[in-house]
Amino acid sequence: MSLCCCSTAAGRGFLLPGILLRRRCLPRHPLLNLRSTRTVASAAAAATSISSLSPPQQRQVAVYVEALLDWNQRMNLTAITDEAEVMTRHVADSLAVLPPLERAYHARSTTGGGGTDGVRLIDVGSGAGLPGLILAVARPSWRFTLLESMKKRCTFLEHAVEAMGLSNVDVVCDRAENVGQSLDYREAYDIAAARAVAELKVLAEYCLPLVRVGGLFIAAKGHDPHEEIKNAKSAVQKLGASTLELCSVESMGPHGQRTAVIYFKERATPRKYPRLPGISHVPSGEASCFGNFLIAEAETFHWLHPGTPSKMPL
Repeated sequence: MSLCCCSTAAGRGFLLPGILLRRRCLPRHPLLNLRSTRTVASAAAAATSISSLSPPQQRQVAVYVEALLDWNQRMNLTAITDEAEVMTRHVADSLAVLPPLERAYHARSTTGGGGTDGVRLIDVGSGAGLPGLILAVARPSWRFTLLESMKKRCTFLEHAVEAMGLSNVDVVCDRAENVGQSLDYREAYDIAAARAVAELKVLAEYCLPLVRVGGLFIAAKGHDPHEEIKNAKSAVQKLGASTLELCSVESMGPHGQRTAVIYFKERATPRKYPRLPGISHVPSGEASCFGNFLIAEAETFHWLHPGTPSKMPL
């Protein structure tokens, strides 16, 4: 497992209606772990900023932000209602996962010589389309599936895909437990990504069955996820993966940074996972489906809600 340090630089320099985000560069600073290999990337090399998008891509992002704030007046898509904050807390944060993700994919991919053209990524519990829709803008040669269980949110996602003119995105309205057992989706993706609130061992059970052997699972967690990673280790191993890399990424959230946890899928996931709905152990009154978590609780890409439902131990 390696550690890296990446800065988003939050995409400074990208102009949207009423918004001018200024770019700033941060110095390198390594994260040390005596038992880990240290990987440090410079801020300039690591950051995939909004300003790096082409003018047509910037317009697509502008369309997304406008649609998100418009639809949010009628349904619960995001707790963030300020346009500038949407850019920093949603758009720039979503783009921030690309440098560590692409670096890890180039290094460990077992197909295509590590090339990224045609990469298949599934965004599990997509909610308002984050990070999937933003990544789809930034990487038009990739194929994206947005997996969301709530019909109203799927309606928004379908609208956003059409309004943004994206031809590389499909929306699947179903529960992760069902999709993970479907032959159409099981182990069909190069990468699974999760930006929603759940314990890491729960996210792993939803995401890893969808990843092919040799692919990656990336989860966005808080600024100090080491205890959660430790608690998930046994479950991750049973699901056929191991921790590949922890990447500290600058965040506009309250802690100033978050951690991208990247897992490498070494072998096929046992057929019994993910367990179907109704098998999970959920405290009374809480949701039993990952896709049903309130977006308001999952806003900042890294909050771990204390009441998060969990599966029975693997």
